[in-house]
Amino acid sequence: MSTSPERYTDRFERYADRHPRVVDAVLVLVLMACAIVGSGLTRPGAAPPQRDTTVLLVMGTSCLALFRHRSHPRTVTVVNVVCIVVVTALEYVLTPLLLAPVMAAMYWLTTHTGLRTARLYSVTAAAALMATSAIFDPTYASSPVPRSIGYCFWLLLPLAAGSMTRLRRAYVASVQARAEHAERTRDEEARLRVTEERMRIARELHDVVAHHLALANAQAGTAAHFALTNPQQTKKILTSLTDTTSSALRELKATLGLLRYNSAPASAPLDPSPGLARLPELVSTCASAGLTVTVTTTGEPRPLTSGVDLIAFRIVQEALTNATKHAAADSAHVHLAYQEPRLLITVTNDEPSGTAEVAAAAPGQGFGIMGMRERAHTVGGDFHAGPRPGGGFEVATSLPLSPTAPEASSEAAADSTGEKA
Repeated sequence: MSTSPERYTDRFERYADRHPRVVDAVLVLVLMACAIVGSGLTRPGAAPPQRDTTVLLVMGTSCLALFRHRSHPRTVTVVNVVCIVVVTALEYVLTPLLLAPVMAAMYWLTTHTGLRTARLYSVTAAAALMATSAIFDPTYASSPVPRSIGYCFWLLLPLAAGSMTRLRRAYVASVQARAEHAERTRDEEARLRVTEERMRIARELHDVVAHHLALANAQAGTAAHFALTNPQQTKKILTSLTDTTSSALRELKATLGLLRYNSAPASAPLDPSPGLARLPELVSTCASAGLTVTVTTTGEPRPLTSGVDLIAFRIVQEALTNATKHAAADSAHVHLAYQEPRLLITVTNDEPSGTAEVAAAAPGQGFGIMGMRERAHTVGGDFHAGPRPGGGFEVATSLPLSPTAPEASSEAAADSTGEKA
C-alpha cells in the first residue's frame, strides 16, 4: 500500500472540498493556539511578556479573518499583516508561531491569486515588519540583517509552498483533461468505426440480396412466360432459379457469418471472398435471367489485392443487376482494361434506358449507384454512372491496383476474411 505524501495530500484536498468549513475551523483553532503560545515566548535571558487583552484580541482578529480566505484572500492578508505589525509595535518577539496566521494568509493568497500578487504582498509585509521593528524594538539595531533575513524567509516560505500547490493542482487538472479528451476521442473513434462497419455491411447485404433477388425475379418471370409454350425451357429456367436462390442463401449466410466469426481455433474456416475470378459464374447466372453478357479484357491481367478484387466484382455485379432490372436491353458488355497503375472497368448496355434505370441512377433515390460509388472511393478510385450519349447506360470505374485510401485497409481486412463455408 502506498504511503506517499501525495496520497495523503489528495485525501486531505478531497475532504476539504467536501467539508470546507470544518477544515477551516480546525486550521483557525490550530493557528490561534500557535499565536497564543508564540505570544508567550521571549529572548533568552529576558522576562516573558505579560499577555494582555490587547494582544489576544489582535491575534484573535487575525485568526478569525482567515475564515474569509476563500472569498477575500487579499483582504485577509492585509488584516493579518496589520495585526502582526501591531503585535510588533507592542514589542512582542516575532517567532514563527506568532507569524503562523500571516504565513497561512500568504499561502492561501498564493494559491488563490497567483505568485505575482503574493510576492508583492509578501515584500510589503516584510518591509512593514522591518520598519516597525526598527522603530519599536530596541534590540533590532544590534542585528538588523539577521532579523530582516528571518522576516523575509518566514514570509517567503508560504509563497514557495503555495506555488507548489498551484503547480500540482494545474498538473492534476491537465492530467484529468487529457484523460477526458482521450476518453471522448476513444468514444468518437468507436462510434465512427461502428458507423463505417454498418455502412460496409449494408453495402454487402445490398449487393448480395439485390443481385440475386433481381435475377430470381427475372428468371421467375421468364419461366412464367414459357410455362405453356416451352415446358423444357421452363424446366431449365426453374433449375437455374434454384441455383440462384441457393447462391443467394450461401452468400447471405457468409456475410452474416462474418459478424459471428470467432478467431478461436475451433471456429469454422472462412472461404475466400468473391472476386473477378467468379465473373464466368456471374455471366452464366445473368444468361439464365435472359441477359447476355460479354466480357473483354485488354492489357496484361495483374493480381489484385483482396479488397480491390472484391470491390471490382461487386461493382460489376451491381451494374449487371441494374441492367437486368431496369434496362430494356437483352445484352450487356463488361470491359476490363489493365492500365498501370489502375484497373478500368466499364459496364454498358446499348439499348435506351428505362425510366426506372434513370431513377435508380439519380442520387438519393437508389442504393445501387451510391453503394458502387462508396466502394470505389474507399480504395481511392473514381466512379461514374449515367446514360450514354448514343443511348443505353454506362457504369465506369477506375480502381488502383493497390488501394491508396486509408479507409481501404479496414474494409479490405474485413471483406477479405471471406465467406463462411
